[in-house]
Amino acid sequence: MAPTGTVIYSAVGRTCYGFDIFSVNIPPKFDGEQVKFTERRLTDGVSVNFNGQFLDEDGSLVFVSERSGRGLVYVNRPENPEPEQLPSIPGSLFHDRPVLTNGQLYLVSNHEPGEKVPSCWTAVYSATLTEEKKAFRRLTPFGTSDFSPAVSRSGKYIAVASYVTKKWQPWDPKDHKENPTDVVVFRESDPATRTVICDNGGWPSWLGDSTIFFHRKAEDGWFSVFRVELPENLPVDGEFLQAERITPPGVHAFTPSVSHDGKKVALVTRRHGSYYRHVELFDLETKSFQQVTELINPTSNHYNPFFSPDSGILGYHRFRGDCESGELTMPHLEEIDSPVKDLRMIRINGDCPSLSPDGRYVATNPDFDMGFDRAMGIRVIRTDGTKRWSVLNNQIAFSVAWSPTEKGVLYTSVGMIFQGSDYKVNIARVKFNEPDLTDDRDEVPSEVKILTKESTGNNAFPSVSPDGKYVVFRSGRTGNKNLYIMDAVEGEHNGGIRQLTDGEWIDTMPTWSPDGKYIAFSSNRHNPSEQFYSIYLIHPDGTGLRRVETQWPLGSVDRTIEKANHVTFANDSQWVVFAGNYGGISAENLSMPYQFQAYGDIYTCKIDGTGLQRLTWQMYENGPSTWHPHGEKEMGSLSKKPADGDKLEGQFEEIKWLNVGLPNRY
Repeated sequence: MAPTGTVIYSAVGRTCYGFDIFSVNIPPKFDGEQVKFTERRLTDGVSVNFNGQFLDEDGSLVFVSERSGRGLVYVNRPENPEPEQLPSIPGSLFHDRPVLTNGQLYLVSNHEPGEKVPSCWTAVYSATLTEEKKAFRRLTPFGTSDFSPAVSRSGKYIAVASYVTKKWQPWDPKDHKENPTDVVVFRESDPATRTVICDNGGWPSWLGDSTIFFHRKAEDGWFSVFRVELPENLPVDGEFLQAERITPPGVHAFTPSVSHDGKKVALVTRRHGSYYRHVELFDLETKSFQQVTELINPTSNHYNPFFSPDSGILGYHRFRGDCESGELTMPHLEEIDSPVKDLRMIRINGDCPSLSPDGRYVATNPDFDMGFDRAMGIRVIRTDGTKRWSVLNNQIAFSVAWSPTEKGVLYTSVGMIFQGSDYKVNIARVKFNEPDLTDDRDEVPSEVKILTKESTGNNAFPSVSPDGKYVVFRSGRTGNKNLYIMDAVEGEHNGGIRQLTDGEWIDTMPTWSPDGKYIAFSSNRHNPSEQFYSIYLIHPDGTGLRRVETQWPLGSVDRTIEKANHVTFANDSQWVVFAGNYGGISAENLSMPYQFQAYGDIYTCKIDGTGLQRLTWQMYENGPSTWHPHGEKEMGSLSKKPADGDKLEGQFEEIKWLNVGLPNRY
C-alpha cells in the first residue's frame, strides 16, 4: 500500500532563489577601455530559471526552469511568444545543465539510484530530438556520478565532472570541505570508455575538439581556471594530463566558459573586499581581467556564465532583484510535482511545519537561513496559502509543534538551538485565540509559558503526545543531548519530568506517533564519534528501542554514512517522512548557492524500513516536514495570488571553504 495524503515540507533559503537568466553583448575588443554593459533579462521574471546555453547570436536560449513544479528544460526563441518545453525523461523530476547541439539534447538527471545508498545519483543522458520518439540514453555508467556536461565543437567528445575515481562522501559537518570531482572525457559514441584527464577538477568547457578549460583548487588554496590540451588519441590508461594554470593566485576563479576563438574566458570570481560572486572576462593574451557584472549589479551574486556560439553574447543567471515586471514574491505554499500518485507535495515558505488538529492551519518558523536575527517567532498559515499571521514576534524560536488536542496551543524552542549542550534554550508553550486569525490583521497576541528550568541548558524540538498531556523533547542538561518527557501544561516546574534516553551520544528531533505507541527520533548512538544519524523508535515508557533499518528496493543502505533527520509520522502511524542524504548532491558545489548540509531531500518509508521512496529532487536542501492526512479536495486549492508570500531576498551565505583570505558575509 502506497502512502497517501499531503506532505508539507520546508526548503532552506528558498526565498533567495529568484533566479533569472541575463545577458550582455560583448564587443570584439576592449582595448583597455572601461566597457559600459547593458544587461537584458531573458527569462520570465517569475520562475526559478538557471543554467542556460545560447543556440545562436539572436539570443535563442536553452535553459532550466521550475515553472511547472519541477526542473524542466525549455528553449526560448525570439520569434516565439512563449518558451517551448523540450522532451523530459519519464519519471524524472529534476533536469539540469542542458546542452543542445546537432539535434542532440544532453542533460543531467538524478532519477536513477545507485546500487548503494547513500550515493550520488546524478548522471548525464542524451536524446535525439529529430527522432519521432525521444528516447533518452544514459551516458554515465552505473556506479559513477557525472555533473556539468560539456560537448566539443563537433559533438564528437563529451567532458564531465565525475566521481568516477572517488566514492562520494557526505560533506564534513564541521568544516564543510569541498567534495572534489575529476574531469573525464569520453566519445559520444562510446560513453563507457572514459579518460580521466585531471583529478580534482570540475565544470569543463571546450575549445574546439582538443582543448578543455576547467576549474580546480591549486596547491596554494586558490580556485583557478586550468587548461589541458588533448592528444590526438586520448589516453585510456588513467594517466593525468599536464594542466596549465590560467588565472593567477589571489583571486578565486571558477565555472569557466571559453570563447569560440580561444581568446577569452568568462568565469566567476570571488575577490578581496567583495562579498559577492561576479562574472568577469579573462583575456588569454594579455592575462588581464575585465569586469562585467560588478559594473552592473555590484551587490548581487552571479553564477555560471556561458558564451553564444560566436561569443557575441555572454549569459549568466542571478537573483532577479528589482527588475521591471519581475515577480518578487515567494508564496507561502507552493505545490511541487510528486512521484507518488496519491501523495501530494507542498513546499512551505518557512521551517519546521506543524498542522493544527483540524488541518485548517499550519504553523512554521521563519526560514532560519536568513539569519536568526530575522527568524523571529512563529507563523501560522491557512492551508490554502491565502493568509499568514505572526505569533511570538519578539523571540528567536525554532521547531514548532501544534497540540493535537487544543486549538491555538503551540510548543516551540526559544533561543539559539544550534549551540552546545549547556547553551540556554527553553521549551515554551504558546497559547493564542484562533478566532483572532482574521483577514484584517497580520499579528496575533499570545501568552507564553516557559516549561523547562532556566538552568537546564539546551532544550529543543518539542513534540506532543496524542492525548495532549505530555511533551517529548531533546535536552543537553547532562552534558549529552538525550530525550526527556514532561507535563505539557506545567512543564518540569510542577508537572514533573523523566528521562527517556541516556548515553554519551546525540538523540534528537523526537516526534510522537498519532497512535501514541512510538516516539521516533534521530540518533548517532550507533557511532557517537561521527555526525551521522539514523532513525530510531522507542515506546514512551522507554522499552522497545530499535533502529529503523531502511531498505532500498534496488540495493543496500550504507549505514556508516547515513543521515536521516526530522522524522514525522503519517496519520496511520505506519509511515514516516524524513530528510535524508540517500541521493547525494545534484550539482557541483561551486556551481550553486551554498547548501550547508548534504542531506537535502525528502524520503518516506514504513516504520519497519520497507517501502523506502524518494519524494523530492531539487537543488535546495529540503528539511522538516509535516503530514496532512488529506489531499487536494479536503485541503483546498492553493492560492495563486502573487501577494500571498514573502519578498524574495537573493542573499546567500558563501561556502565556508571558499573564504580563503576573503571576507564572509555572516
